[in-house]
Amino acid sequence: MIQVCLNGRRGADASAAVPLSPEALARSAAEAVAAGATDIHVHPRTPCGQDTLSPRVVAATLTAIRAAVRVPVGVTTGVWAEPDPVRRVERVRAWTVLPDHASVDWHEPGAEELAAALLERGVGVEAVLRSGTEGHRLFRRSPRASEVARVLAGVTDTDPATATGSARLLLAEIGTAHGRPVLLHGEEGGAWPVAALAFRLGLGTRIGAEDVTVLPDGRPARSNAELVAAAVRLRQAAAAA
Repeated sequence: MIQVCLNGRRGADASAAVPLSPEALARSAAEAVAAGATDIHVHPRTPCGQDTLSPRVVAATLTAIRAAVRVPVGVTTGVWAEPDPVRRVERVRAWTVLPDHASVDWHEPGAEELAAALLERGVGVEAVLRSGTEGHRLFRRSPRASEVARVLAGVTDTDPATATGSARLLLAEIGTAHGRPVLLHGEEGGAWPVAALAFRLGLGTRIGAEDVTVLPDGRPARSNAELVAAAVRLRQAAAAA
């Protein structure tokens, strides 16, 4: 599995690969799927570029992307989109168009309640367990752990020399993940080494402008599709090794 993370919290000034409007996100999603992505993660944005869980903006974003692709589409629910845990749950319960899944950072306040609200609405939950947080410990104790769609193991170590070691440590901390599938990914300088490790271990990964804006050789990526195509080549290399 290769999930494409289309935009994250980056602005247009960060890279030519970052789409922002629903229409630009839809075009980028279609190109990324054509390049080999099988799942989409997106941060819905207000017209002024702020992350949001607004029902109106989420609906517009999902509708545009689904008109362009036929793969699952998920959204963020992080504190950057709505810092108040109670308000975050209220927003989710007010959504008029539902994503296929939503990521929940398990170390954030209110994660259990947020996951419960998503599951009650029939939205799949991606449990985000980030290195350097208590996420893995909280997830191991969670009564909702066995209900999530998958675990996103996020490596926050951006040093390419040490990121894979940090990834292996995180996987050891996560353990069996309650039997859920694990998607392993890194960010910035650690993105490509961790993606290569994920493929060698037979795990899914994600790539896209949210996590990294350069190709494995350091050249700036022109699009999410170019990043996905590079990940596909990494997967092929791992399979041939």
